[in-house]
Amino acid sequence: MFSEPYFDPAAPHTAAAPTSHAFNPYSDNGGTILAIAGEDYAVLAGDTRHTTGYSINSRFEPKVHTLPGEPPIVISANGFSADGDTLVRRLRQRILWYIHAHNKGITVSACARLIQTMLYGKRFFPYYVYTIIAGLDEEGRGAVYSFDPVGSYEREQCRAGGAAASLIMPFLDNQVNFKNQMDPVTGQQRTVSYLTLEETLKLVKDAFSSATERHIHVGDCLEIKIITKDGVKAEYFPLKRD
Repeated sequence: MFSEPYFDPAAPHTAAAPTSHAFNPYSDNGGTILAIAGEDYAVLAGDTRHTTGYSINSRFEPKVHTLPGEPPIVISANGFSADGDTLVRRLRQRILWYIHAHNKGITVSACARLIQTMLYGKRFFPYYVYTIIAGLDEEGRGAVYSFDPVGSYEREQCRAGGAAASLIMPFLDNQVNFKNQMDPVTGQQRTVSYLTLEETLKLVKDAFSSATERHIHVGDCLEIKIITKDGVKAEYFPLKRD
């Protein structure tokens, strides 16, 4: 028979559970990004809020970056800010090597493949980011490529990533991909077609304005980069600051 353990009521009480000591190399710094491809343009946008938990570290930390070379390509790596900055910096270096080796700029499809190899090469300790690039393909049409942290990627007409992606992506599916939209005349599913640049910019602003009402990790300022055959143009739009 087992005897009851001795209990001294005067002794200090200690936790019965073991204490765990661990280091987490990752953090989520909030923010949201989205991209939309048009017939002769592409748009990549992101808010500028940088957070840790419930704290705002910076109200202007741009997430959308222009890569070197022609044709123009923009990238955003959203999630853990340090990993995103490292990925963009290393990608810029790899693109400069490509330009010097081939004496020409990298195409958006080749850039997507390059990013895939970089992400897959880090699959055992991956960059904790959701990556999107946007540019014009060889035919001058808008192209958007989205990546998961270990390199799986696909070309899409629109994609959102980051903190408010679950709020914005259904909106884009309906307004850009025309899912669950019926033609009022024929009663049939609407055929997917390109939006004009003006319609896209209005859509992007509406998407982020709505997201700031529901998500505390999105806000402060919206940075929009527009890629056309004439180059990259940046626009800024104020968002909620609370």
